[in-house]
Amino acid sequence: MKLSKLLFAFLCGAVMCSANAADVTIYYSPTCPHCHHARDFVENTLIYEYETLKVSEVNVMNADNRQDFFAALKKCGYESGGVPVLVVGEKCFQGYSDALQPELRIAVEADLTAQQKEMAAANKAEMEKNKEEFVASHSDRKNAVSNKEPKKKLTNKTNNISDIVLYGFFGLLLIGLGIVLFKKQK
Repeated sequence: MKLSKLLFAFLCGAVMCSANAADVTIYYSPTCPHCHHARDFVENTLIYEYETLKVSEVNVMNADNRQDFFAALKKCGYESGGVPVLVVGEKCFQGYSDALQPELRIAVEADLTAQQKEMAAANKAEMEKNKEEFVASHSDRKNAVSNKEPKKKLTNKTNNISDIVLYGFFGLLLIGLGIVLFKKQK
């Protein structure tokens, strides 16, 4: 009987400890100052406070990302396409100011255990003491942020060769035209 209670307690603890911070998706524009402030807060504060936090940044100015942005607006029930839009788990926030930080923390903590919340509070306190040292000792957390940008197309060597052939052909045409015009003048 005691063994089964101990096993049950262990399994419950393992399940509870496996809870993660709510993922954050930031829809932003590179020209938006509020977006820069929101991204700065998430990239330089939240990812260090919450060890399991994962962040995706989506540039809405990129045509490839607009469909995702419009889907997020619809999911959140927003009529306006204003940015930033932060989706934290199931909660949505449009716009940003520093006054929003406590609400963002609450949304991130939605599925965390009491122990994980205590760890986040301890991390926050340590950062307030010496942020540079804390960030330096947790530099691996920068990997928690991914930016959804399409990969740039690599130029193909065959395209470069065909460009050279094309320009060479036009060069020969110009030389030929110059010769014909020069002979006509004589």
